[in-house]
Amino acid sequence: MTNTLYDALIAPHANSDAAFLTLDDGSTLTFADFAGRVAQLAHVLTKAGVAAGDRVVVQAAKMADTIALYGAAVQAGAIYLPLNTAYTQSELSYFIEDAAPALVVCDIRNEAEMTALCGDKIPVLTLAGDGNGSLSQQANAQATTFQTVPRGPDDLAALLYTSGTTGRSKGAMLSHKNLLSNAQSLTDLWQITSNDRLIHALPIFHTHGLFVAMNTSLLAGAQVRFMTNFDVDTIVSEIPASTMLMGVPTFYTRLLGDARLTRDLVANMRLFVSGSAPLLAETHTAFEDRTGQRILERYGMTETNMITSNPFDGERLAGTVGYALPGCEVQITDNGTPVAPGDIGMIEVRGDNVFQGYWNMPEKTAEELRDTGFFITGDLGVMSEDGRVAIVGRQKDLIISGGYNIYPKEIEDVINDIDGVLESAVFGVPHADFGESVLAAVVLEYASLTPETIAALVEPNLARFKHPRRYILSDALPRNTMGKVQKNVLRADHGG
Repeated sequence: MTNTLYDALIAPHANSDAAFLTLDDGSTLTFADFAGRVAQLAHVLTKAGVAAGDRVVVQAAKMADTIALYGAAVQAGAIYLPLNTAYTQSELSYFIEDAAPALVVCDIRNEAEMTALCGDKIPVLTLAGDGNGSLSQQANAQATTFQTVPRGPDDLAALLYTSGTTGRSKGAMLSHKNLLSNAQSLTDLWQITSNDRLIHALPIFHTHGLFVAMNTSLLAGAQVRFMTNFDVDTIVSEIPASTMLMGVPTFYTRLLGDARLTRDLVANMRLFVSGSAPLLAETHTAFEDRTGQRILERYGMTETNMITSNPFDGERLAGTVGYALPGCEVQITDNGTPVAPGDIGMIEVRGDNVFQGYWNMPEKTAEELRDTGFFITGDLGVMSEDGRVAIVGRQKDLIISGGYNIYPKEIEDVINDIDGVLESAVFGVPHADFGESVLAAVVLEYASLTPETIAALVEPNLARFKHPRRYILSDALPRNTMGKVQKNVLRADHGG
């Protein structure tokens, strides 16, 4: 029996001297170096008592050993569980209790707090940027080969927790098949090869940075410029020697703010990908005007990996997320019944990329995974006649006021078109008479606009019931680490 994910992503490169990871200090790991390090770390996992199917919780900074630890968990047959480095002790307590891991790996600076949290039952190992963490030190003494633990397509490879903005965080169970099928679809669609060099400035505790970026690079044998974090100066210096950048909208707005971003600078680049949060149409346009390249926007979720993508060859329409990936079915529904093209409904998806369910939550799994295999995403969207999808918003962000359904994105598009508005977020708050009232948080490019001016400009473009009852001028919108606007925070701050 084979190990589905390891055999596809790492085993083929075990003897390759081609460059894989280039780090911030200028050092480079070949694919063979990486495979050897994966094996060394797999030895440490098994010596710590990790067995097939056990969870390995990782809350550590982005470094070569952190990404190699993902490979080690796969090779050892374990389930990799990365956690946001910003999570608090209270949040960590929930994840550790819920996942019941066999091992926890943390930053060396947090060892005392994590050990206190885990008690005597769960061993804790550490990682450090200088290589002096206990996990790295133990790995240094191990062999660079490891007897790979057999795992099949339906065995779990990872457990990723959702953000939990509407209740307890849910652990999405992702199988070897889920991750590999998605990596294969994206690698083929985006034509990623061993000739590519990816600039990787994303966090690796999230689907985008861990699975989209790293799995496709491993599958294709592409080189990765592995950056600890996003830095405009470093990105600009790396672009001429690279071919791809995967980012969130913030990456592109910050690059557009730098005069060094020119057509000459990006002459060697063939693909700019954006995801994890909506990309404004004006960012699309400004980037194309400046560089001659059109950003490719795609759409995915923790539970499904990637679902749709704008075409590599073909028109990339601003405001849309493209077509269903090969092997992935997408339908727009009203209570499970498909709606007509052009009508708004719930986005549902079915395919090998769709997760196995929620960890320890069979009732929640039954609510969101239909018997037909379709997953109810919670996102509202619209599909054109030819199958192109556009996202309208989250169902939980839908505003119902006076019996009318109000879609925040429609209002945001009107506000964002006003000269002098940088961005906006429309949300609903409780209202005694209407059920909900519409509010808009607005970030300005310059201070000459007032709430009254914005209201006057919005008025002729929207039906009265869609007009925000209040405009809140803000320096910035609250966002999570992947750049998504946190409307739950806006609702909590302004609900009174």
